[in-house]
Parts: sequence; C-alpha cells; structure tokens
Amino acid sequence: MVTKVEVTKAVRLPDKVKLARYRRAPELGPRLLFLSGGSALRKLSRVLKYATHNSVHLITPFDSGGSSAHLRHAFHMLAVGDLRNRLMALADESALGNIEMYALFAHRFSPDATQAALLEELQTLIDGIHPLTVEIPEPLRLLACQYLQIFYREMPETFDLRGASIGNLILAGGYLAHNRNIDTVIFLFSQLANVRGRVQPIVDVDVHLAALLEDGTEIVGQHLLTGKEFAPPASPVARLRLVDDLEDPKPITAEILPKVKKLIAKAEVICFPIGSFYSSVLANILPRGVGRQIRKVVCPKVYVPNLGVDPEQVGMTLSRSVATLIAYLRKDAGADTPTKELLHFVFVDTKRGDYSMPLDIEETEALGVRVLDVSLVKAEQPDEIDPGLLAALLLSLA
Repeated sequence: MVTKVEVTKAVRLPDKVKLARYRRAPELGPRLLFLSGGSALRKLSRVLKYATHNSVHLITPFDSGGSSAHLRHAFHMLAVGDLRNRLMALADESALGNIEMYALFAHRFSPDATQAALLEELQTLIDGIHPLTVEIPEPLRLLACQYLQIFYREMPETFDLRGASIGNLILAGGYLAHNRNIDTVIFLFSQLANVRGRVQPIVDVDVHLAALLEDGTEIVGQHLLTGKEFAPPASPVARLRLVDDLEDPKPITAEILPKVKKLIAKAEVICFPIGSFYSSVLANILPRGVGRQIRKVVCPKVYVPNLGVDPEQVGMTLSRSVATLIAYLRKDAGADTPTKELLHFVFVDTKRGDYSMPLDIEETEALGVRVLDVSLVKAEQPDEIDPGLLAALLLSLA
C-alpha cells in the first residue's frame, strides 16, 4: 500500500548550498517547468543548463509572423521558430560541432537577394559545401543537409526564401521527413546536439491565436498581437482563443497529449516566466488539459512579470496580470479552483527593476498569492532580468 502525504518546507532564496550541489551534478538537477514562447528565455536557458539537465520547456507553436509564416502557409504546420531557439539555447556549447550548428541554425538568408541567388546558396547548404556546414561534424551535418534536401524537394515554387531562417527550414524538412511528427525531429537534434533539457510544443497541431480587444476589435494571428512586426494593439486584450485558420478563423479546441501531461505532473517548480504575456505565457494555457494538470501538481508555482514595456499588457497592473493568469488557468482547472493550487509566488525587484506597469503589491496579495521582492536585476540594466539571479531563485525553490 502506497500512502501519499503533502509536505511543506522552508527554503532560502537563493540557497547557495543547494546551487553548488546542482552545479556539481547537473544531470541530477531539478525539473523546472516553463510555459513560454520565444526568445525571452534564451539567456536564462543558457544559464540553467549548467545547473540542471532536466528543465522542461513547453513552447507555444502559434507564431504566424516572419519566417514561420511562410512555412506554415506552405506546409500547414505548427510554428518551429521558438522550438529552434530553445533547442539551441539548451545545447551543450562544449560539445564538438555545436557552436557551428548554432551558427547554421541562427543564419538567415539575405532579405535583399534574388530568389535565384538564394536557391544557389540553398543548394550549397544541401551539398554540405557552404561555409556554415563544412565545419559541422557527422552525423549532425548529414542530418541537417538531408532535412534541407527534403525541404527543397517539397518547397512550393512560390516559396519566398528571402529572410528565411535556415534552422526553421531544417526543422520543417525533418517534420516532413518523419510524417509530420515534430517530436521525432526534436528528439534527434536533442540527442545529437546534447540538448540539456526537454523542449516540447504545448500541442503539435496547426492552429493560430486570435484576440478580442476591449474596444471590440478582433485580431487574428500572433504576429498582430506582439507589437514586433506591426503596431501593437491600441486596446487591452479582453479574450484570447485558438482558431483553425488565419483567413477564416473558427474557434477550435486543442488538447495536450499524454506526454505533455506527464511532463507537467513531474514538475518540481512551475514557472510562468517573462515573455509576451498573452502570446507566450497565456497562449500555453489555452489548450485543454493544461490548467487541470497544473492544479494537480504539488510544487511551487511562480509568475515572473516583465520588465520594461510589454505591448500586450497595455493598461494592466500587476494585480490585473495575476488575476488574468489565474482566470485563464481556471477556465480549464475549474472555476472554483483555489488560487493556492494554481499560483503561489510572484517575483519582483522593486529596488532595481524598471517596471512599466504599476506594482500594486497589496492588491496582488489580496488575490491569494505572495509577492516576493527579490534580487532579479543588476543596477546597470534596470530593464532586463538577470538570468543568473532568476535561475538561482528558481533552482532554490526546488
């Protein structure tokens, strides 16, 4: 007979003894789970891998802008750009060939070259004679070249290569090569590039984000929400949802796979981190099963708000951000779910951090969470979370 008990403990933030132990044996490090999107966690991931090889990164595959937009339109696939970004950030930088592979994955075709010139460059990449591929050892080079060959073979004649990310093309070729199974591609590159963590799309289906704004405007597509390629929304977001198509959007329900449920179930710390609030953090909560699974897990759950300006949080305070996060979790976990089962802590640095949103701490704690005023920022960079400081805090919670 197995008896389960819930145990509470006091922790020191940061805990230098615990951190030293993790750095000595990162292969035994804690299972920190992040629900995130794009590049906001790249620096944190590069720090984390020296203390734990067991972090889990559930990534939003809903990007509809840039290089991802062309691939999604051509092949009706999930977005792979953020997956590529996180895989490379977690790759072992000391392993043979990984620096060269990182350079290849990060390379983009010229936005000004002719299609004919870009096709010639693509062929040199496929043949393994491009300056970016010749230094990559086998079997990494062979795999990358094979996937590029498959992409080229399946590429529509109208596909525009200008500005395309080579890493995205490689992952798309692998996706097509393995019967549209992105998990196989992620596994292969994780093994060959010694990725020190687990990277997984929250869902593996071709769906998009749509947002209804408080002024009644509806925008369809993540690229219209982030304020990066287009002007940011002029009105706060009232509702975020998943839709099946950019041109003819119909609401759709996507459900997480059993493997994602297991990853959440094994988490020792769950983090809703910095990054675009709606299109990165809340987007990960939209699929069915996420909120329910988070509710079941007994571990510290932390929200880390953005420094500087997040265009997606126009008009929001800290308490409204926390209330919105909890509300989206309850949509799946159940409207009567106690806050303590969904979120415990909010990390802020009021002494050094440059927050654009008002930090109404009393109102935030009235929601049932504890706001911890901790060291997250270096004085010379008040608008940027220091990845080492944040990693130390999260690792100490485990």
